Amino acid sequence: MLRQIGVEGIVTALHEVPNGEIWPYEMICDLRDEIAAHGMRWSVVESLPVSEAIKYAGAERDRLIENYIVSLENLGRAGIKTVCYNFMPVIDWIRTDLEHPWEDGTSSLYFDYARFAYFDIHILEREGAEKEYPAETLARVAELHETMTDEERDGLIDTIIVKTQGFINGNIREGDKHPVKIFKRLLAQYAGIDREALRENMRYFLSAVMPVCDKWGINLCVHPDDPPFQVLGLPRIVTSEEDIAWLLEAVDNPHNGVTFCAGSLSSGAHNDVVKMARRFKERTHFVHLRSCRILEGGNFIEASHLEGRGHLIELVRIFEDDPRKELPMRVDHGRTMLGDEKMGYNPGYSFHGRMFALAQVEGMMAVVRDELKRK
Repeated sequence: MLRQIGVEGIVTALHEVPNGEIWPYEMICDLRDEIAAHGMRWSVVESLPVSEAIKYAGAERDRLIENYIVSLENLGRAGIKTVCYNFMPVIDWIRTDLEHPWEDGTSSLYFDYARFAYFDIHILEREGAEKEYPAETLARVAELHETMTDEERDGLIDTIIVKTQGFINGNIREGDKHPVKIFKRLLAQYAGIDREALRENMRYFLSAVMPVCDKWGINLCVHPDDPPFQVLGLPRIVTSEEDIAWLLEAVDNPHNGVTFCAGSLSSGAHNDVVKMARRFKERTHFVHLRSCRILEGGNFIEASHLEGRGHLIELVRIFEDDPRKELPMRVDHGRTMLGDEKMGYNPGYSFHGRMFALAQVEGMMAVVRDELKRK
């Protein structure tokens, strides 16, 4: 099916290996060979997760980093040379609605800032949370508190800390009886960890793994925080142009690079996505083509791949006009459409919606490649 729709390379991971454990060389080769048998290649690992204890500098940090190095070594031996990861504490990408309806009957992922604040203040009951939101958001939270049903509360918990986090990090799984309690324990691990401390922990990690990246020619590329701002009292350190410039300079190695996720970056009003693509082009090793539209009150919605603040066709122009011929780019989250909602797909990863996005992006690439030939 993937070959029929024009896919050349696969972005995947050994999801069955628990976080922090070594990826066995034999398992890597088995998956690589299975993909090759279907006429494609394993282009990118997404993701080789960074364990929480590495991020907050727990007692087992060095052992976990050593396991990470061995996994990278095994990937390099197997010829897999692009590895995506993130350095977001506890929680990965955040949405409050996984099926926000569009007028045409499709749906997409959505972030409602006030509903997220309600989750923070009245479900997590995080100390001091009210001080971190503007007055207009708190007024909306007060309204929600009067009308929120138990079913809606359970839906927010499921969306924010079960559905999205379960298949990404495995910290919380479907069926866990007390997800909020588990989540609070995870948050507590970061007590006293501010942005500067997290930055130093990231520098420590990158300094330790760069030698194996040099040895095998592995490009390690960090995914931006999604959304790109501070949440739940946690520090986030890959949110902006300044943040990316810092991490590239902190460990100034060509193998220390960026996964340029236009969707994550475009959901932050402070980010000029096109400008950032031009600035970080040389250290971009992987591209996620997705776009967001920012709405009132801090809300945002995942836009059509032809619209929004991601300006994807301009990004394709920037990244295609590159002497490197193998910069992998993939479409990211797509709409739910044409029966996708009945299939139990992971949030954002509907088959028809992503294939529709792939067709849109393939058209962009055809136009840009024609422009480059004319040049």
